[in-house]
Amino acid sequence: MNSNTEGILSNPSQWKRPEDILKMQRLKRKQRALQDRINNHSKSATTNHHPTQASSEADSIVNRFESNPKRKNPFSRNVDPAPKRQKEAHPKESEGGERTIFDLLNKPTTTPLVPNLEVPSAKPAIDQRFLQLHCPVEQSLPEELEEEAIQASKLAPIHWSIKSKMRIICLTPIPGTNLKTNQEASGLTSFVRCIDTKESSTGLDISPGARFYQATLYWQHPYLPWYTLFPRNSRNNHSQTPLDESVRGVLAKEWTISFRNLFQLVRARQCPYFYLCANSFTVLFRAAGIGGRVETHALLTPTTRGMRAALKQEEIEFTMPLKKTSQSAQENMNRSSESGIGNSSFSNSSEEQLQTPCNEDTADRSLEADPVNSDEDDDDMDSEQWLKSLGVDAAEIRKIADNHSKKQQQRECGTDYSDQSLVLIEGPECQAFFNFLLNAKSTIAKVGRLAGIPPTLLAPVSFAGATLRTLQTRSSKIQMDGQEYHSTELQGVILPHILPYVTDLLCESKDNYSLTLATVPSTTALCQASQKLISDSDKENDASALAGPVFGQENLSDCGLNMRIVENMCRATKDSVFDTERLLYSQEAGGFTWS
Repeated sequence: MNSNTEGILSNPSQWKRPEDILKMQRLKRKQRALQDRINNHSKSATTNHHPTQASSEADSIVNRFESNPKRKNPFSRNVDPAPKRQKEAHPKESEGGERTIFDLLNKPTTTPLVPNLEVPSAKPAIDQRFLQLHCPVEQSLPEELEEEAIQASKLAPIHWSIKSKMRIICLTPIPGTNLKTNQEASGLTSFVRCIDTKESSTGLDISPGARFYQATLYWQHPYLPWYTLFPRNSRNNHSQTPLDESVRGVLAKEWTISFRNLFQLVRARQCPYFYLCANSFTVLFRAAGIGGRVETHALLTPTTRGMRAALKQEEIEFTMPLKKTSQSAQENMNRSSESGIGNSSFSNSSEEQLQTPCNEDTADRSLEADPVNSDEDDDDMDSEQWLKSLGVDAAEIRKIADNHSKKQQQRECGTDYSDQSLVLIEGPECQAFFNFLLNAKSTIAKVGRLAGIPPTLLAPVSFAGATLRTLQTRSSKIQMDGQEYHSTELQGVILPHILPYVTDLLCESKDNYSLTLATVPSTTALCQASQKLISDSDKENDASALAGPVFGQENLSDCGLNMRIVENMCRATKDSVFDTERLLYSQEAGGFTWS
């Protein structure tokens, strides 16, 4: 080893990195290429003996490159030299000695070819259905939605959930406000006397304004102007003073009379339906024939485990049409159907295994009366005996039984206060349920903002102690896309008979219009249950469970509503019931479409 090599190894500062070696190699290649260009140019100049101005320019450029090398950027970081190596390996760089610097300077600049890329078609930022919600006239659904659109129906669907707002939009004015004296009086008289001005010949005003006013009326009990009794969770009831015991007693007595009278009207088919709206639950009573049911029935939502236990204690039979059965329960039901065992009361099977009621709120504690099952299941007895035969300690058996009961309790309480907890009561059981509501202590709340105030009764026909109420109507004009539209908004308690009455009136004078509705969340399950009952009846093809529309229509001829609305309520088809939020009518399309 020579002395030079030893000096390099002993002094690490003189070591060269691979990046520095590559830079030195590139610099040497450039210097050789530049020297070749100068030599070639000098040879051509000496042979021709005609020095030109270009040679002086070349000398100045060469001196500029040699005297002013590119300064290294002190803020740059070391990067991977692979891309630079690729540039060095390019064929244009390898033939640098063959081209002169003048060819590079005089080369015309060519723009790189950019491929013609098509921008992918994106979906519009605003859904076309949202535009139709506010501006439905002279608009059509996009091609993707037209395939999924519901086929137009000549009749509007019935919604059994209570609505709080309804907005009508069309091109021409709607006769909803600024009524004349004769129109308001005729509309009020027609509603109170249950007169169909379109069919009967009377001296009353039959103008659209009078008929529209007739559609905005309903009956309510009790009515206290300083309270908001529907919905009962309104914020306006916070600052109200509690009622005295004497006032509570009078209200309860009057409410009992009104409730009994209204229930008798439903049983006699002289009232198609009515609502009972309490603080913690809502009940929809419907007459026989409505929705295709052959008997009087009631829908109760939501319920709790304690309330269902109280109904069973009173021996009130019920079903839960919206409850989702587990996979194991479905297998057991299939086995029972194969073995010939009826499964009509299967929805109550999980409820019949109650041991002790779970803790409920204050409204439901009065409903619980500590139900005790004296007859234990045979399976439980067999399992306990089997564990004892294996020599398991009694304390362990009690621990296993407690864990099993807790799991069963959690499973049964999982549907409380949800749509799946809805209860259907039919036939003679409705009378027992009526007595249950009259005597249950939780029907009238003892504490809270509406303590001592009985549940709200809402009906389309008059009954004892009822107060006539009207919806708030407000009309305005809106501008959309340079087009002027007329908007009418109804606010209040919108019962199921109001929508078909309004649509029947508008179809006589409007070619296109749209309606948007807002649903009260606590009543959504009522419409879902009505749809489920119709679909289940279609699957079973049970002729005894469904009544024909003609049968129900004839029995409800004196219910107080016009026969077109009664016929629509008695239908039991797939498009007869829907919880509508947007309803469109087009005369060209042939009827109604909704979503």
